Amino acid sequence: MNRSQLGLFALLLFLCLQPCSHAQDAHAIVQNAVNTEIAADQADHSCWIFHEVDRKANGRVTQWVAETPNNDVNRVIMKNGHAISLDQQHKAVDAFVQDQSAQAKQREDNEKDSKQADSLLRLLPEAFQWKFSRRTQTSTTLQYSPDPSFKPPTREARVFAAMAGTLTVDNKQHRIREFKGHLVHDVDFGGGILGKLEKGGTFRIERSQLAPGIWDITQSHIHIQGHALIFKSISEQEDDVKTSWTREPDSVTVQQAASAIFKR
Repeated sequence: MNRSQLGLFALLLFLCLQPCSHAQDAHAIVQNAVNTEIAADQADHSCWIFHEVDRKANGRVTQWVAETPNNDVNRVIMKNGHAISLDQQHKAVDAFVQDQSAQAKQREDNEKDSKQADSLLRLLPEAFQWKFSRRTQTSTTLQYSPDPSFKPPTREARVFAAMAGTLTVDNKQHRIREFKGHLVHDVDFGGGILGKLEKGGTFRIERSQLAPGIWDITQSHIHIQGHALIFKSISEQEDDVKTSWTREPDSVTVQQAASAIFKR
């Protein structure tokens, strides 16, 4: 093999190997981000008060939310365009503070949502095929599409694995900044009897740094057509925006949160 042939062979070998190398690098970035998020979530015990505007198919709620280690205290100030009087706000918050069963139910729902989110997060590296989209000084954006070899372990994972889109990761902290996508095909359950979600539905989740090393979801937009009986706490039509974050003591009690929330 002469020098020119050797050079051509080396070039062809480089071109053949390059996509695989990029895919491996992209996968490594995703795995690193997932590991970082899981570790950060386990270490984060911070509590916050924030303003939330939550629009769902069945109505719109504007409220202040105060987190505690065990529960969230919600002060609804407007519902479906109607202002809630200050007296009604106090009565609703006081009723929650005194209702142990309501608090227990909220904790149960929150724990279920947290476990489901954690399970889906862990599936990111294996549920999709990854490749680079763009890179800036501060972030890297990766494209993903369903991996045909992936076998979803749950119904929720079936919906998750039918998505394609982009994931943006912070270069320095390896935290997820944005996760968005769309359903690439219909997803039905029980032949459509238990539910069906239609191709083309979209979602977008934005996350921001609230304090050094502490990140949280600040916006979520879900617009999926169809119905699904399997989802209990996730709306298929929702725009949720959280702003005006203020940190509270990590050990704040429900009673203290109820008092602090009326100072906003």
